[in-house]
Amino acid sequence: MKKQELIHLHGLLAEVSNHFEHRHDREIDLEKYESQGVRPTSIHKSKTDHKDAVFALAEGITTAMADRAESETVPAAAD
Repeated sequence: MKKQELIHLHGLLAEVSNHFEHRHDREIDLEKYESQGVRPTSIHKSKTDHKDAVFALAEGITTAMADRAESETVPAAAD
């Protein structure tokens, strides 16, 4: 994947995280992502930096989605 494509993906994932937070009124734990200091607008950062940021952002999003799915699952009543 080219650096420009990775930056574009980074931007899309940032939008997905914002949308999820607003739609479900819950914050995503993005500590690992935020600690890297790489944003989609950080075009001067290396391709590797953006790749690491994309993985950290994707991990935060998928974890939040899985947690939400678990909290919505209603356990079956015990007979």
